Amino acid sequence: MTSSASSPALRPRPSTWNTFLWTFAYPMAALVLISNWGAIEHNFVPGAAHQSSEPASSSAGSPLHATGTAARVSPEPTVRPTSASSSVKESHAKTPERSERPTAPQTSPEYIAMEKNIKRLRFKYEKSAGTEDEILAGMRFADYLKYRDSKIFDGGTYQMEAISVYRSVVTLLEDQWRAKMSLGDDSREIQSREEKDLSGYSGLNRELFLNYESKSVEGLLCSSLVSLGKVQFMSNMFERAVQSYEECLSFDGNYLDALTYRAQAFLILGKFDEAGRDYTRVLELDTDRVFREPISGLAKVLTAKEDAVPGGWTYLVETIEAELDQQTRAYEKVKAVSADNSDGIKHLADGLKRMHLTLFQYHDVKTKNAAAAWKHLKRGNDYKLAYVAPFNEELEKKRALNVQQVFTPGFFPQGIGSDARTPIFIIGFVRSGSTLLERILDSHPSVVGYGENSIFNGRLDMIRNEIVRASMGGDPKALRATVQALADGVVSEMRDRWETIEANKSELRDDERRSPVRFVDKMLTNYMNVGFIHILFPNALILHVAREPMDTIFSAFKHDFTPGGLDYMSEFNGVARLYHSYRDVMEHWDRVLPGRVTHIRYEDLVTDLPRMAPKIIEAASVDWDPTVLDFHKKKHAVNTMSTAQVRQGVYSHHIKGWKRYEQYLGPLLDLVGDRVNYDLRTTLKGYTPLQKEEL
Repeated sequence: MTSSASSPALRPRPSTWNTFLWTFAYPMAALVLISNWGAIEHNFVPGAAHQSSEPASSSAGSPLHATGTAARVSPEPTVRPTSASSSVKESHAKTPERSERPTAPQTSPEYIAMEKNIKRLRFKYEKSAGTEDEILAGMRFADYLKYRDSKIFDGGTYQMEAISVYRSVVTLLEDQWRAKMSLGDDSREIQSREEKDLSGYSGLNRELFLNYESKSVEGLLCSSLVSLGKVQFMSNMFERAVQSYEECLSFDGNYLDALTYRAQAFLILGKFDEAGRDYTRVLELDTDRVFREPISGLAKVLTAKEDAVPGGWTYLVETIEAELDQQTRAYEKVKAVSADNSDGIKHLADGLKRMHLTLFQYHDVKTKNAAAAWKHLKRGNDYKLAYVAPFNEELEKKRALNVQQVFTPGFFPQGIGSDARTPIFIIGFVRSGSTLLERILDSHPSVVGYGENSIFNGRLDMIRNEIVRASMGGDPKALRATVQALADGVVSEMRDRWETIEANKSELRDDERRSPVRFVDKMLTNYMNVGFIHILFPNALILHVAREPMDTIFSAFKHDFTPGGLDYMSEFNGVARLYHSYRDVMEHWDRVLPGRVTHIRYEDLVTDLPRMAPKIIEAASVDWDPTVLDFHKKKHAVNTMSTAQVRQGVYSHHIKGWKRYEQYLGPLLDLVGDRVNYDLRTTLKGYTPLQKEEL
């Protein structure tokens, strides 16, 4: 791949090296230091105060497990034997969506500690080959790789390795199971018996909270298969994830962990009837509500297809209302005797949050009762924020200010960067319509969408460090070669990741096979990184999707994001500050790189798609394909927050949807101030927005 030839002379701008150092190299070095320190200070999450990176541990004898209030416990950084399978310990939480999860700098203590643990566990696993320790060593190694990916979002560095190790473990366990079968021990028949233990579970569910050493061969198989499915899900291999869950369910059709996460995969795939069936089955079996996803999962199913669940909304609402008072009393009782940060109380708070947010969704979508909806939204968000560190507003201001101070108009050197147009970057504020835009692009046979699984963002820390190292060396040719190599690495990994995912799809028809030339990166918070994108890919398309301010802010406020990334969207001060930072930075890019970012108004997209879609495809430098307009009929699935919603096609009824709740949003409107208006026009080349009288 060749480099840009936009400048005949390979030299920094301005012409003197000293000036270049002060305008480019030194500011870049300062940004690296600021970014690394800032990320360490607030645990890699925008606006968060410092939190411990040590995962909690639990005791197998803890009464929390017996009462069904077991909270999330991940493999520890020191990787001491855990008391229950990591698959189950994560089961009350979602398989992480790619919703702006944090990225740790490679210089952070957490990142360094994890890399050391991975090397140590890999060595133990490799050393155990052919011994009786191989299965457990493999499970612990793969568990840690999976855990690491859930803590540090860097495009899934270890996902393929985790999948490979889990598959090897499953093969060994299947050999053991077949050996048992040859002796006449049909354990599947044993596990189907209805006897229940003291926890109220029967079959393999009786092993949910046992440590690996105490599990049966079938229990270990199900733990490994469910964990394999979760990594496949996180890697956008949704059909393969379903297959892994179903292999586990062949040993016990009521295994709660597999049913819960098969439902989640069905939801992403648009199989709402199947998702509703699995979530309903878990609700019936899990009376202690250890698995909390079915409550919120069923709300998503019902919103997309109400008849997918027998009894519809009535069934779910009656289930919640029958338990809400009891769960509230249990929470208050545990809160009175437990530490504020105990796993048990957090588990109960999370369950109550889901119940209230589901009732909000019911009244918002079904009854249209704004007063009842707001009451439950407020309570749900209160439970969500009860055990989150206070929002650090000053730190958030500094993040945005640092970008503006470093990337000045004279910052960008000429003559470096790749010619490649392969990546397409979608940036913006959350809940702005980005998934719709990505699905439109992805429906073109030459374009592939990755969701928020950002290869570029995952490599950003390395990109910053390498550019600083090359710039400080004093050799412009070395800087150019470094930037070219970094850009080539991003493109190469994008293609490799797609080829791996494509090879792992099941039932792929010949007419669905594609040879993409564009890959869409939809990590929205890359709006902070437009400067780095421009340095590496000066010709790549950057699409900024923007929505009416209060629509996007209120949509973020009411959304239940994956814990740990965007919790502060659920409070007025947090969501307003984050929105101001976003606007500050976007206005900065328009000043220092005028015309570099292509703006797309969400309202234009949903009201004028037939005219806009061809211009979007033209901007991507690929030929028009009329099937793009049928994007919602295509099978492609990506793990994002809005996938199920976008499957319904283009809709405009959410425009000005916040107005129904305006009487409750006065303080938020005050915090947003003049930015309740956004005088931004769609800047797609050749597109003229419709006039009001044409709408």
